Amino acid sequence: MSPQKMSVRRVAVVGGARIPFARSDGPYATASNQQMLTAALDGLVERYGLQGPGAVGEFVAGAVLKHARDFNLARETVLGSGLHPSTPAYDIQQACGTGLQAVIAAANKIALGQTDSAVAGGADTASDAPLGVNDSLRRILLEVRRAKSPGARLKALAKVRPGHLVPDIPRNAEPRTGLSMGEHAAVTARAQGIPRAAQDELAATSHQRLAAAYERGFFQDLVVPFRGLARDQNLRPGSTVEKLASLKPVFGLGHPDPTMTAGNSTPLTDGAATVLLASEEWARARGLEPLAYLTAYETAAVDFVGGDVVGGEDGLLMAPAYAVPRMLERAGLGLDDFDLVEIHEAFASQVLATLAAWEKRGLGTVDRARLNVAGSSLATGHPFAATGARIVATLAKLLAARDAPARGLISVCAAGGQGVTAILERA
Repeated sequence: MSPQKMSVRRVAVVGGARIPFARSDGPYATASNQQMLTAALDGLVERYGLQGPGAVGEFVAGAVLKHARDFNLARETVLGSGLHPSTPAYDIQQACGTGLQAVIAAANKIALGQTDSAVAGGADTASDAPLGVNDSLRRILLEVRRAKSPGARLKALAKVRPGHLVPDIPRNAEPRTGLSMGEHAAVTARAQGIPRAAQDELAATSHQRLAAAYERGFFQDLVVPFRGLARDQNLRPGSTVEKLASLKPVFGLGHPDPTMTAGNSTPLTDGAATVLLASEEWARARGLEPLAYLTAYETAAVDFVGGDVVGGEDGLLMAPAYAVPRMLERAGLGLDDFDLVEIHEAFASQVLATLAAWEKRGLGTVDRARLNVAGSSLATGHPFAATGARIVATLAKLLAARDAPARGLISVCAAGGQGVTAILERA
């Protein structure tokens, strides 16, 4: 391939669409990943006129909690949406980083000229989480399937006991440690001495800023009503530090003075989000003004099993503390070069630990007036695979609303000790 064909193009963030996020076992209790993702995608298709053959180069999306029926989620979503059936699609998954990794995967193809446009996104439902067959029962059923005669099948079935009928309930725990994400975050919060009051203040601010964004109409062209919801159900406009201070801790209870509560932690959530990416030429030909450009991205992982976990350096959710310094060094930037900073709020303590780690690594401090200015996951909720696309679309619009060139930083932590980060710029 000639050097000219290998030239890298700028990748534009054209817009986004998502459904309101809902608390698990609420309004979306009977909605599947595919139904939610289709609703979000259809909102994007309608808003940007993406109907017809070849309107979009491809669709890439994923989910973390998937049924067997979701094995081809992105493609099945396309087939049930307003996108033309000839649109290629594929799945991607990196825990809570899924949505942002989907954006990166699509952006890479656009940058290399392999496609001119793409939609990226994700969906997750904690309400419709898959229930696995008890593993002992599964083994018996496989033995039944392999049996060569009716007698052999009956003999295998005779092994079934009442205890085998208990389903395998999904567990919110890391396979390597047996600890939930919240318990891991509590270890880091304790190691770094993150105070309860600071966590509650960050959580209250997230709700207040999200409420203000809705009131000024910021989400009017980003959120598509779904199943009776027009706003994120988890939003509590009246949240205050005083109200949050009354909640009892729910993580780290085996240690003195636990600080993490349901109020300063993200709730289990259902939802879906999408974002439209394209080359400048594609957008210009359709009269679409890019909101921002995706200019850099970086991933990292930490050894949260054998690393410096007790000291707080390698906690489960601390990978962005390594990814961001590498990305900024490669881009020749510092934290002071960013007008806006978006840190996924899995837990308030995790956001504060990340900020402290960046400062420790010499990146400087982040002015809180620039952090999550339209609220984030503590207020919106966190459907695992949808969060990255939500953040990209929100930050791109925030940058576009500024009168001057601007730059935004995205930081997303993920299960498995991973982190996905990116930079958006508005010329």
